[in-house]
Amino acid sequence: MFLTSSLNSVYDSALALVYPQPCLVCRQSVESRAYGFACRNCWTATHVFSEADAICWKCGNLSKEGTSDRSREDIRCHRCDEDTYALARACGVYETALRVAVLSLKSQPYIPRHLADLMRQTGKLIPFDQCTRIIPVPLHPARERARGFNQAEIIGRELSRSIRLPLDRTTLLRVVHTERHRAGMDSKARREAVDRVFAVRHPRSVVNESVLLVDDVFTSGATASACSRSLLEAGAKEVFVFTLARANHV
Repeated sequence: MFLTSSLNSVYDSALALVYPQPCLVCRQSVESRAYGFACRNCWTATHVFSEADAICWKCGNLSKEGTSDRSREDIRCHRCDEDTYALARACGVYETALRVAVLSLKSQPYIPRHLADLMRQTGKLIPFDQCTRIIPVPLHPARERARGFNQAEIIGRELSRSIRLPLDRTTLLRVVHTERHRAGMDSKARREAVDRVFAVRHPRSVVNESVLLVDDVFTSGATASACSRSLLEAGAKEVFVFTLARANHV
């Protein structure tokens, strides 16, 4: 395993020299294809979540408050009080290299090795071991046909392979073709835009299941909460949410 990893690293570095890829953040050369479309320095500059971060226990939003005077479970932002999922976590903040990774994934169904490693590490922040199946947030069929793939499914497939959970691509459906969330939409407008947009096919498949719902980016939590509501109403035991990145709300 170590030898294979070392050979891959040498090959990646050599390929980067022959076919240099400019970093989409700083325009410097990307040292290895393992980093995808951002260089090592920009990945280092990206805020990747760790157990040392003070975050809202439910939605994972960064908190201004520390953890010295109370338990982590007591840190709450209260923006997510009415959201229906049990817990939401992300690899890091939607900025620099993670932002590039999310945007690139919308056009190219490819997860670079460095990002795959970060996804596995997030298992320390979310109870992957309690989950029984992975369900990606679905695109409407018309949008998926136009794009050619669902980026949430690409994320789910990588997680399924690495943490050995079944990937369920068919149970959760997007039954209403909504407009994309526009910049400037407040939380209420975002929630209204996805209300009753999702439905569960064959509800018996999720009864008493602990679902790991996956998507590319967590913004307001409206989509995650709408999906979770449909799954819980169909009989799911609980829903955890995993995303590559999350927009931070101070």
